[in-house]
Amino acid sequence: MRKRSFAGFIAGGIFAALSVVPAIAGEPGAKPSSIAPAHMARVGTVDERFQSYNIEMVEITGGRFWKPYASTQTANPSGGNQPTGMSASLYEFRKPIDLYNPRLRKLAAALGPAYVRVSGTWANTTFFQDAGATASDKVPDGYKAILTRKAWKGVIDFSNAVDAPIVTSFAISAGTRDASGIWTPAQAKEILDFTQANHGVIAAAELMNEPTMPEMGGSPKGYSAADYSKDLAVFHAFLKQADPKIIILGPGSVGEEGMVIPPVSNIMRAKDILAGAAQYFDAFSYHTYGAVSSRCSSMGRAANTTLDAALTEDWLARGDKGEQYYGALRDRFMPGKPMWNTETAQTACGGDRWASTFVDSFRYLNQLGDLAKRGVQVQAHNTLAASDYGLLQEYTFEPRPNYWSALLWRKLMGTTVLEAGASPAASLHLYAQCLRNHPGGVALLAINASETDAQSLNVPVKSERYTLTAKAQ
Repeated sequence: MRKRSFAGFIAGGIFAALSVVPAIAGEPGAKPSSIAPAHMARVGTVDERFQSYNIEMVEITGGRFWKPYASTQTANPSGGNQPTGMSASLYEFRKPIDLYNPRLRKLAAALGPAYVRVSGTWANTTFFQDAGATASDKVPDGYKAILTRKAWKGVIDFSNAVDAPIVTSFAISAGTRDASGIWTPAQAKEILDFTQANHGVIAAAELMNEPTMPEMGGSPKGYSAADYSKDLAVFHAFLKQADPKIIILGPGSVGEEGMVIPPVSNIMRAKDILAGAAQYFDAFSYHTYGAVSSRCSSMGRAANTTLDAALTEDWLARGDKGEQYYGALRDRFMPGKPMWNTETAQTACGGDRWASTFVDSFRYLNQLGDLAKRGVQVQAHNTLAASDYGLLQEYTFEPRPNYWSALLWRKLMGTTVLEAGASPAASLHLYAQCLRNHPGGVALLAINASETDAQSLNVPVKSERYTLTAKAQ
C-alpha cells in the first residue's frame, strides 16, 4: 500500500469528516486549506438506503460463482450453472450461504438501513420450487438451478433482521415462456406470494438481470429489444396489480460505456430497450464496473486495469464515467426519474487481486461521494460476501477494508448532499453531506490519492477525525 495515502472521517460537535488523505496535517510542504461547513450549499439528497449491497442468487441456491484467486480448490463438479458461453475454470462451487450466521447478520445490520439485492445473471435461469418439492428434485426444463422455499425464507428472515428490504429480479429463461415465446408471470407470482405470506418486503424489482447481454444471461436465442418490451409490458401489468408499492427498475444495463467490453456478440443496447419500454420503469437502473478483472482476461476483449493505476485520476473517475453515460440516457428517455446503480464493484468477474485490499477503499469511497453528489439514489455493492470483491471474506465473514469504509460512511454520512467547496489540489477529492443524526452537523470525506504530496485542511469548528490507513507494503 502507498505509504502516503490513507482514509479517514472526522466527526463530532457540528462537524464530522471522513478522510482518505496522505500523512498527518502539518507535514513539511503541506499548505493548509480552510473549509467552511457553515456555508456549504445543499445540492441534493440521496435515499436513506443509498449504500446497499448484493447477495447473488447463486449464493442463495448454491452453485458456481467466481473462483477466488486464493482458492485451493482444484476440481469443480461436472456441468454447472455458470452463464452461457463462459469457461467453467473461472468458477468455484459454493454451498448456499448461511444467512442465519450471527456474525454475518451483525456485520450486515451495522450497514443498515440498506437494500439487499438478490439477483445476478444466475437469477435469470433459476426456478422457484413448487410447494412440496425438495432441493434434490431435478431442475425443470428451461432452467439451470432451483431456489427452494426454505432458501428464500432465509432471504426474507435475513432482510428483516438487518433492516434491508429486498431488491430482486426474476427468471426469464425458456421455462417461463408460453407457446408464443412471451414471458409469463407464474414464477414471479410464486415468489411474490411466498414473500408476502412470510412477512417479507420486496422494495424494488427488475424483470431480468442485465438485458444488454441477453443470451449470456439465459434468454432465448435471438432475444431482441422488441421481445424485451413485450415481456416488460406483461411484467409491468402483473406487478402493478400484485403489489403497486414495488418500484420497477430498469433497464439494468452494463458494459456500454467503454469500460467493460462484454464477451458476447449480441449486445442489446439500452437506448433500444428504452425506446420501447421506458414508460414501464419507475426508476432508471444500471450497473457499472471500472474494468474486467484479470480473471477474465482470457476473453481477449476485456478492458483491464492494474494495481499501479489504482490511485490515478482516470481510475477514480470510472464510476463518474458510467453515471454520465447512463445518466444521459435517463435524461433522454426517463427525465426526472431516480437513478439506481444496482450492481457495482472494483472490477467485473469477481474483482481483481487487490479488490480485497485497502487500496480499493479509495475507489470505493470516491465513487460513493461522487455518485451521491451526482444524484444517484442507491448504490448496491457487489457483493456482501462472495469472491474477491466481497465486503466480507466469504467463508469466515471477516471484514475486509472496504467494509470499514462502508461502516464509517453509514455512521457519518447523512442523506443531504452538500457542496464541499474547491479542493486545493487535483489529487484531493472532497465530498460533504449532512452529519447523520446530528441536525446542523456536517460530515466531510477527504480523499488524497497522491503518493507523494501531503494535504492539510483547517477545520474551523469542534470535530473528530476518523482515519483509515494501512501499513506500507
